[in-house]
Amino acid sequence: MRLLRVGEQVRAALAELVGRGDLRDDLLDRSIISISEVRMSPDLRHATVFVKPLATGNDDAIVAALDQHKGYLRGEVARRMATKYTPELHFRRDESFDAGARIDAILRQPRIARDLEVEAPPKALADEDDLD
Repeated sequence: MRLLRVGEQVRAALAELVGRGDLRDDLLDRSIISISEVRMSPDLRHATVFVKPLATGNDDAIVAALDQHKGYLRGEVARRMATKYTPELHFRRDESFDAGARIDAILRQPRIARDLEVEAPPKALADEDDLD
């Protein structure tokens, strides 16, 4: 539970920092970035930050730009959290959105959608008392 709580605190702090435009980076300033998840290492010294740029196809450049600012971001996260250690930040592209889109496309295929159609529930059998 502690890993999840600390990860959520780091995620909220980073989302606020990136959303406010504190980084003074042209690419990051003109991009909308979703910080979807932060996974903490068991010792709380490393945080893997999953990011997804919205409405842009330049995901790798955004991850690289965030990597350039990770020292500043780490310092700001430290100011907002009351933990013994401030985690090292490791930015990664969040591919779960892409996986979800692939699954959705598969489920919308006509031959798959046909198998997923909801059928009418079977009629209940009449009780013997109802037949009299």
